[in-house]
Amino acid sequence: MSASKTATQASTPTLRQATIPLAILVLMLGSSVFLFGETSSAGPNQIAMLLGAAVAALIGLRNGHTWSDLEAAMGRSIATATGPLLILLMVGSLIGIWILAGVVPTMIYYGLSLLTPSIYYAGACAICAVVALATGSSWTTAGTVGLALIGIATTYDLHLGIAAGAIISGAYFGDKMSPLSDTTNLAPAVAGTDLFTHIRHMTWTTVPSFGIALLFFIVIGAITPSPVGVNELAAVMSAL
Repeated sequence: MSASKTATQASTPTLRQATIPLAILVLMLGSSVFLFGETSSAGPNQIAMLLGAAVAALIGLRNGHTWSDLEAAMGRSIATATGPLLILLMVGSLIGIWILAGVVPTMIYYGLSLLTPSIYYAGACAICAVVALATGSSWTTAGTVGLALIGIATTYDLHLGIAAGAIISGAYFGDKMSPLSDTTNLAPAVAGTDLFTHIRHMTWTTVPSFGIALLFFIVIGAITPSPVGVNELAAVMSAL
């Protein structure tokens, strides 16, 4: 069968057909997490994703695509995702290097000198936003700078839940807006649009959300005193 004839017979899947693999994948992943809990990532989730891919392949074959067409499409998709995957592989290495090199304790020490309890929440949010924007990774930011900021919050005896919220808010904002981010690069690559066009359109939702969160953390910091005295703070800094 010629390539032109194969291309003529192949048809684009309908919305219903395209939804079936996605629905099955979500159902199987949910069942995997429900049945296996924390161990679901050690095998069950991967099996669920492979089964979802198999269902998508069957629908492609049903619509007239050959196995060669499907292989070529999978190769293009893998090539598109290679960049973000390499970024994720570097995250764990960077976190380990920073911890072993003493970077995290150093950040805690100078953070205690610069961040007072009244500006801690807003400062943590802004710092994580800048770091994530520069590195392109919310995971790296949370695992390095975020870890140091949690240490500072513990020293000040601040609310760790609010501190974590400030860290995550800043890290996710920087990740979304960074041209180095894995997901920010992957989304326009898959959709076939320009990277900075994608970032420009995201500003309509991410910037107002970040502004509201930052204002919230400023207010919370202004009305939350720290019970930690000067002597306790000096002892912690001396130990570091």
